[in-house]
Amino acid sequence: MTPLVIRTAEDAIAAVPYLLGFHPSRSLVVIGFDNAVHGTCAVRLDLPSSGAADRVAALLAGNGFRRSLLLGYGPDGEVRESVAALSAALDAAGVPAAEAVRVADGRWWSLTCDDDCCPAEGVPYDSSATVVAAQATFAGQVALADRAELARTVQPFDGPVRASMRRATDRAERRSRTRPDTTHEAITFITTVLARAHTGTRPTDDEAARLGVLLTDLRLRDEAWVRIDEESPAADIAFWRDIVRRVEEPYVPAPASLLAFAAYAAGDGGLANVSLERALDIDPGYSLALILREVINAGVPPARLRLRMTPDELATAYNDRKAC
Repeated sequence: MTPLVIRTAEDAIAAVPYLLGFHPSRSLVVIGFDNAVHGTCAVRLDLPSSGAADRVAALLAGNGFRRSLLLGYGPDGEVRESVAALSAALDAAGVPAAEAVRVADGRWWSLTCDDDCCPAEGVPYDSSATVVAAQATFAGQVALADRAELARTVQPFDGPVRASMRRATDRAERRSRTRPDTTHEAITFITTVLARAHTGTRPTDDEAARLGVLLTDLRLRDEAWVRIDEESPAADIAFWRDIVRRVEEPYVPAPASLLAFAAYAAGDGGLANVSLERALDIDPGYSLALILREVINAGVPPARLRLRMTPDELATAYNDRKAC
């Protein structure tokens, strides 16, 4: 994700929807900054946010952030109460809030101003007219209307697409029973489909269904995992989002987890979170989704979430495991 330069409260207000992937409501957002290694980190909490202050403060401090910004979206009293608790925790953790604001109805109010610097009626703003919004738009970043709209981008297609995928899945399952792929055949298929995806070629329904069935094998899922381009994952995000929406429900956890990894590598925590929710709603014990959930909850910066394993190294690791 392209770094956004935040210099003012209005810059922060404009940046938040792009940092999260959607426009927040009834939320408390804390942005950690002043970190030469990891840039910024945005954490969103539902309001009221009681009980989370110490955890969030420890998360930011533990990852080397030295200052923070707080933005509350909701009723004045509720926002002030949550901001006060989090500000105290951030101060204690050594990540003091440089500014705290409440945002509502196209206006913002400073919660740290104790003189006449801010009018009682708030300061009107237009995020679309900011340099931050222009930077984000130019970089192809999108801010959806709300979190529910973001979640819908990983929900299954319906109508004719769903009917066609059901038939394709029946064929893929029958093929798996009567003429299962060898590991070599499966890896060749996965590699071919992924290579074509990076040129913009969308898999057919039969290919998408076959891929879903194959990815239930952890070795084959890991083959797809090590082929995600962690430095430039846009094509992988588009591919895995499409697969998540097309495969039948039992086959969702693996591609949803791969989508989450690609999204988080890109700094898109919002998409990563809704992808993991999709995976865990179907299989609450799916190991890769649980691991990624722990990583995100721990606030591990995307730059540190690097698999750094080649297909050859993966093959060696699996061969060594068989030899044990």
